[in-house]
Amino acid sequence: MNKNYYAILMAGGVGSRFWPVSTTEFPKQFHDMLGTGETLIQRTFSRLSKIVPPKNIFILTNERYNDLVLEQLPQAEQRQVVTEPAMRNTAPCILYAAMKIQKENPEAVMVVAPSDHWIENEDAFISNLGKCFEACAQKDILMTLGIQPTFPNTGYGYIQYNKEENSVKEVIQFTEKPNYETAKRFLNEGNYLWNAGIFIWSVTSIINAFSSFQKEMTALFDKGRELYNTGKEYEFICSNYPKAENISIDYAILEKAENVYVFPATFDWNDLGTWGSLYDKLEKNDVKNAIVNARVLSQDASGNMIRTVNDKIVVVDGLEDYIIVDKEEVLLIYPKKKEQNIKEVLNKVKETFGEKYG
Repeated sequence: MNKNYYAILMAGGVGSRFWPVSTTEFPKQFHDMLGTGETLIQRTFSRLSKIVPPKNIFILTNERYNDLVLEQLPQAEQRQVVTEPAMRNTAPCILYAAMKIQKENPEAVMVVAPSDHWIENEDAFISNLGKCFEACAQKDILMTLGIQPTFPNTGYGYIQYNKEENSVKEVIQFTEKPNYETAKRFLNEGNYLWNAGIFIWSVTSIINAFSSFQKEMTALFDKGRELYNTGKEYEFICSNYPKAENISIDYAILEKAENVYVFPATFDWNDLGTWGSLYDKLEKNDVKNAIVNARVLSQDASGNMIRTVNDKIVVVDGLEDYIIVDKEEVLLIYPKKKEQNIKEVLNKVKETFGEKYG
């Protein structure tokens, strides 16, 4: 296993569209959303361990989840948990982690991967990632894994690439979530991929890119360069991290840089952003109900996502295409077609009944 390979697991999100299972105190990445016996962060760590030395996998999360990470990943040490003292977007935390890794190993090549995605063929994922690592170790490029679109999804960002014959393709532009007609056009043109939010680069390449396009942020974090990986790092980060701009890596770097490439992935992928996306990836019974941790008796009920705790008996009659989730003091019965509104529903619940329910 290559000692220069590193990984950053992004595990700081709340996953509010998976409420009531996912909450601020216990987000979705720490739950067994698929009913496999492993939480999402455990599956992701295990997957990356097939190509990255486990001690080189860093988990980037909010400081409130530090103990949860160590509890669920006993193979990780405290040095591998990189905590944010304030909620910021992806650019500041990636720069911070890259500087820590560069100080430990200037030859490092790193992958940045969300901790809560679903990947079907893990062998294909490892093969694709290996090719990206090799390309980034040889050239000053920034890479992303792109997913072959299967339908005109308006919930994903898209990557347009040059149609050259190489397996690693030059990116022309990124497009945020398009409308339906635009997404259909992208599929028809044939040189667009879904943006999976999985990035690969050498620490040198990404820090150089920050130096070019995010000078203030780079100067902010560079002040602590001598303190990283020492006992004085925490105090420096607590004082300075909140000063960083709240901006994504896409806007901060990838949409500005000219050395961005994409590898068209050969594995099936889903970002597991909503109950409906989870329903799509779970096995269904003969009436197309997806069931996790429940015993269900149904009549004239199909297309439902049903989840409880401790194999509770659920009787459903006359419901079609609903999300039914039972968790302790909260029961959610909600139409799948309105799942994007669950975040708003959560806010109303917290306003009405208190913060402890979110």
